[in-house]
Amino acid sequence: MNAGARPAPPGRAGRTRVCPHCKAVVLESLSVCPGCRHHLRWDTEAQQRQEAATCALKVEGEFRHSGVDEPLEYDVVIVIHDDRGEEVARKVVGVGALQPGEKCGITLSVEVLPPPRAVEKAAPATLVSVPKSTSTAPAGGSGIRLPDGTVLTPPGLGPKSK
Repeated sequence: MNAGARPAPPGRAGRTRVCPHCKAVVLESLSVCPGCRHHLRWDTEAQQRQEAATCALKVEGEFRHSGVDEPLEYDVVIVIHDDRGEEVARKVVGVGALQPGEKCGITLSVEVLPPPRAVEKAAPATLVSVPKSTSTAPAGGSGIRLPDGTVLTPPGLGPKSK
């Protein structure tokens, strides 16, 4: 069973999507993928929710090959159960082998995001407008001159290089 296979409850909470970067199933409301850490969208409210997330569970540990014989193989499996004890998802997240004397560390963490309305909305960005009377085109009509002297030139209309 996949983590995204369970139907989401009514509303937006729990709805999933596929990260276009790493193809992991992630929450639709996230602005950054928790797997590959690439940006999924530039939404201020979603970013604030994700920044306000708390770590509900964190388990760290390590295991080692204490023998001197052959390598040992291992697999790391995560299983999620619901409140009735039924398996919701099972995923193999890693496999490998340990040579004699080697060790491997694992960290498991679960983040919990606050409800969408629990995060204060950011103040809207202030837009700066340039009055038309001060926007005069430079010589040759190749762009727009801003009040600070900056010339905005459309592609292909700037000075020609030799």
